[in-house]
Parts: sequence; structure tokens; C-alpha cells
Amino acid sequence: MKNIISIVLFIALFGACAQKPKQKASEKVENYKIVLGKVSKSSVFKEEGKSVWGGTLTKGEDGLYHMFYSRWPKEIGWEWVNYSEIAHATATSPFGPFSFQDVALGDRGEKFWDGATTHNPTILKIKGKYYLYYMGNTGNKEIVSIPGNPKLNWEHRNNQRIGVAVADGPNGPWKRFDTPVLDIAHGDDKAHDALMTSNPSVCEMPDGKILMVYKAVGKAFKLPAGGPVVHMVAIADSPTGPFKKYPDPIFVFEGETFPAEDPYIWYQDGKYHAIVKRMKHEGNKRLFSLVHYESEDGIKWDKAKYFEVSDRTVTWEDGTRTKFNHLERPQVFMENGAPVALLCAADTIDVNNVRHSFNIQIPLQITKEK
Repeated sequence: MKNIISIVLFIALFGACAQKPKQKASEKVENYKIVLGKVSKSSVFKEEGKSVWGGTLTKGEDGLYHMFYSRWPKEIGWEWVNYSEIAHATATSPFGPFSFQDVALGDRGEKFWDGATTHNPTILKIKGKYYLYYMGNTGNKEIVSIPGNPKLNWEHRNNQRIGVAVADGPNGPWKRFDTPVLDIAHGDDKAHDALMTSNPSVCEMPDGKILMVYKAVGKAFKLPAGGPVVHMVAIADSPTGPFKKYPDPIFVFEGETFPAEDPYIWYQDGKYHAIVKRMKHEGNKRLFSLVHYESEDGIKWDKAKYFEVSDRTVTWEDGTRTKFNHLERPQVFMENGAPVALLCAADTIDVNNVRHSFNIQIPLQITKEK
């Protein structure tokens, strides 16, 4: 009889342990829903005679908001790939108005890997130090564009690598390094980043490591363009590397060779989030938008439930709306642990096909939904 009772108890206990815990009816699955708020006309940053692109924001110990952005002479056309420099502006609010202060990372000579061009910055503050990640390159500095007719200098494009500069404060001085913090895969022509690396986005992980998502171009397709263009993940113990690369591309769409660009990543509420420029292909057209991805570990990324963020339309405070030709290079600014602003590159194109570009600071509203 005792044996029978023991067997019954064992079966009951085993069955209870084997069952998956049921979610309580009152529990909610929370998903971020990202909405762009209304924008003040003073939240647009332009510079006379310059093409302005992108912008990354941090708050200094001086109480000011410090923006780092790309710029180059407007008169030479869309020559970002070989004449860009990273400049520095400040404001008393994350929504501007911003005023130019100085050049943070400028031309330092062709002999340096990043001597000719610095572009697409992302700033990270860790333990009282500021780390400015960016794309740099070098080359012949040949101008191949004219205003209204953009072209690429392929030597500079294919020399793109990822660097980091370090300072004790956002006013600098910035220490640059003689080698990239994330180089191409030398000696492996089949690697996803055999040709170039660029456009880094970084965040600090809960364990103190540094997560980087970056743009990579391989050599599988005909040069000089190469391809496909993908995004990869790398992780380091220190903000200055070395970074361990992970093998699988992210933000992919089957059959597309350039599906995304310009991710911005951050960690909040136990998940990694990314706002990404999506490039959807319909025939010969590319349709640009901003979309939202999530990740549990920073390595594998999935489309968020509320995937679409913006179709490039901005609503101004007076209720009028503008759909820009480009609304990209998203950079989230967080204050007191919460995202408050989305900085983007935007532009208009005039009747002569000349692009007029600037930075725009957009209020960010994030709600948690089922």
C-alpha cells in the first residue's frame, strides 16, 4: 500500500513540474509603441554654406546639451564620403536651438586611416568619459560631384572603417587612434565585411560590455560597389575594444541585398531596441521609412510588434505636416533613463535637384502596449 501511495505521489509531482507555468490572465505582454511628437520650428539645425547630416547628443557636466554631427562644404555637392568632418554644437535644451562651437574631428592628413573624412558619429558616456564612435576614411580627395548631381568617390567609400575617439568632456580635446576600433576582415574575401565597415551604433550592456551594430559590405558582388550591404554585431569588454564579431547578419529581408541602414540601438526595460532606416524595394523604387526592432541578447534581432515608426512625415507644432525626401540617421537621446528625443538627418531637394540638408530634433513618445 505504501508503495502504491508513493508511486501516485511521484506521478502527481512529476506532472506538476513538467507543466509549463500558465500566464495569469491579469499579466500583460508589454510592447513598445514609438510615436514621433510635434516638432518646434526652432528644432531644426542648419549651417550657412554647409551640408549638415545626422547628429548625436549627450548632456555635459556643464548642463548643456552637446550635439556632434557631420558637415561638409555645400558648394562641392554631395561629397560626404571624402570631405565630411564631425563638428560640435551646443544648446540649453535637447530640442535646440543649437549653436556651432568647434570641429571635434577634422581632416588630419591622408596618411591616417581616418585622415580625410570623419562621418556619422554616435556618442556614448561611460564612467565619466565620452566615447565618440564614427566612420573614417582616407583617399585622394577627388571631387566627383557637383550640386544637383551626386556621385561617389569609390576609393574613399571602400576605405571606410570604424573608429572611436575619447575625451574627458564633450568639449574635448579628443584622442584619436592610429588604427580603427573595428576593421574589415583582412584576408577573408568571403566575409560579410571584407570590403568596408561603417556607421557604428553602440550601447552599454547590463554586464558592462559594449554592444556594437555596424554596417558591413562584402566582396561577393562586382567591385567597386561590392555587396551585399548588411548589418552585423560585435561585442567588446571595453569601449575601445577589441570587438568580437558575430557571424550572422541582422535586419535582413529575404531576396534583398540592401534592406536597412543607420540603426540606433539602446537598452531599456530588459530588452535591446533599435530604430532603423528601412529600405523597401518595389520595382526600381526604394521606399524609405523608420522601423523598430527588438532583441533579448543584442545578437539576434526581430521585428517589434509595432514595427513601423515613421514614413518620413513630421508634424510641426502648428499642425502642418512635411514629408521629407529623407528622414534617417536616427539617434535616440535618453535623459533620466528614458528616451526623450529622436535626432534625424533630413533634407529637401529643390527644382535643380540640389539637396539642402539639416538636423531635426523630434520629441519621442514611447508607450507600452499589449
